[in-house]
Amino acid sequence: MPDTPKPGVPTLADVTFDHLKTALARGWSDLTKAPLFAIVFAGTYVLCGWFMGWITWRTGQSYWLVFAAIGFPLIAPFFAVGLYDVSRRIEQGRPLDWSEILSVILRQSKRQLPSICAIIIVVFLFWFFVAHMIFALFMGLATMTNVSSSYDIYLSTDGITMLTVGTMVGSVFASVLYMITVLALPMLLDREIDFVTAMITSFQYVQAHPVVMFAWAGFIAVFTFLSMLPGFFGLFLSLPLLGHATWHLYDMLAYGTDGDPA
Repeated sequence: MPDTPKPGVPTLADVTFDHLKTALARGWSDLTKAPLFAIVFAGTYVLCGWFMGWITWRTGQSYWLVFAAIGFPLIAPFFAVGLYDVSRRIEQGRPLDWSEILSVILRQSKRQLPSICAIIIVVFLFWFFVAHMIFALFMGLATMTNVSSSYDIYLSTDGITMLTVGTMVGSVFASVLYMITVLALPMLLDREIDFVTAMITSFQYVQAHPVVMFAWAGFIAVFTFLSMLPGFFGLFLSLPLLGHATWHLYDMLAYGTDGDPA
C-alpha cells in the first residue's frame, strides 16, 4: 500500500546544534545500511554532470552549462525524495524495495514536487541573467579575450571586483533557495500540503532560527564544494549523506528525536 501523506503543516521544534550532529550520524548510518541506493542515486547525478562537462569541453560551447543548470535543479529533488524514502523505511523497519521506492519517486511527479522544481529553475535562470549583467558591467570594456583559457583577466582590478560582487549576489540567491527548500522538500514527501505553504514554512523557520540553520547551510556548501574538487567523485559521499541527514533533521524537528510527535 502506498504511504498516505499526513495532512497539514507539522509543528516544528526549535533546532539545535545537537540536532545537526544527530542528523549527520543517522545519515551516515543510513548510508552504510543502504550503500547501493546511495551509489545509484548519487551516481546518476554525477554522470549527468560528467556528461554535460564532456559536451562543453568537446564542443567548446558554454551554453551547454545552461542546460545543466536547468536540468540539475529539475532532477535533484526527485533523487532527494528517493533518499528521504530510504531513510524513512530504515527508520520504520520496512524493507528497502526498489520498485516501491521508485514508485514513491514517480508519485511525486503527480503531486507538488514539479512545482517547487519550477521555482528553483526560475531562480537559477534569473541568477544566470544577473551574472551576465555583472560580467558585462565590470568586463564589458575589457580587451576581448577567451575567458575560458585566459585566467589573467580575473586577476585584474575589474576582474577581482566582478568576482567579489558576483559572489555576494550569488550568495543571496543561494541563501533564498536554501531557505525555501531545506525543509520544504522533505515536508512535501511527508505531508499533503501545497508547495507554496511548504516553501513559506521552510523560509520562515530558517528566518526564526538563523544561527543553526545557516550553520547547516554553510556546512552543506563547504562539504559539497570540497566533494566536487576531485572530479566530482566526492559527490558519491556528500549527496547521499546530506540527503539522508536532511530527512532526519526534518523528522526530528517534526516528530521529536525518537520519532514521537513533537
